[in-house]
Amino acid sequence: MSRQIQQPTFVLVHGAFANSFSLAPLQAELGLLGHRSVAVDLPGHGFGATFTRAYQAPQDAEGLASAPGSIKGVTLADNAAHLIGILERAKRNGPVILVAHSRGGVTATVAANARPDLIDRIVYVAAWCPVDLDVAAYYAEPEMAGVDAASLALAMVGDPAELGLLRVNFRTADPDALAALKAAFLADGTDEEFLTFLNTFQPDENLDAGTTDDRARADTWGRIPKTFVRLSDDASMPLAMQDRLIREGDGLTPDNPFDVRTLESSHLKWLVDPAPAARVLGELAALAPDTD
Repeated sequence: MSRQIQQPTFVLVHGAFANSFSLAPLQAELGLLGHRSVAVDLPGHGFGATFTRAYQAPQDAEGLASAPGSIKGVTLADNAAHLIGILERAKRNGPVILVAHSRGGVTATVAANARPDLIDRIVYVAAWCPVDLDVAAYYAEPEMAGVDAASLALAMVGDPAELGLLRVNFRTADPDALAALKAAFLADGTDEEFLTFLNTFQPDENLDAGTTDDRARADTWGRIPKTFVRLSDDASMPLAMQDRLIREGDGLTPDNPFDVRTLESSHLKWLVDPAPAARVLGELAALAPDTD
């Protein structure tokens, strides 16, 4: 039989407070380029999220601060187990390219540590790939010093310790909070694009961003071909931090360094205008393994 390139499946993993909905435009672009993709909703996300009546208009501030959320108790291990189940199903159809954004990179890394056999390439799009430190510790490093910590804090609701989750009121009308969120995530977008994207977010996120035990491992994660897509104008994960993660990954597996690409984008613009990202991913699909 002649050798042929088998079509890979892109498995797309969202970031914090996000879900598969925000990945739909990217999936459309990939589909128009002839590529197959699956957008994941991690546990407590998508239609598994909690949108309380207190979150509707007119908002009930007291109720929003105290209402329980379905994502309470969800752990990084839960996220990784869910993703591995999807990877197992996708792998039945051929090669798998795992693509993670932002906080989704932590889940992707844990899944890659556990089941490298299910992943033919792992792609981090300005995503956390912890190597030397855990994610919380990276936030105290010089590369993150310029990040505006108030961007989420101005819109946070309730006590995370009491709620057992992080809750942000993305439907706030506070102009200072909205300005901080736009500067952090979509400074290169229009006001209309920014408000539209906010309405794809969900208010709740889990508390578990991992520990030092969840860092990339050379013997498993390190065997997988990997790409890092830098977002040049990202204010919430600055380019200096993205480059540090690339250096640390290359240091861990010098014989398998990152393939590095760059998109001119804020943290979210690449999802609002996904055609350039789809083209980059399409180039990676051509690197899928040969099959007989």
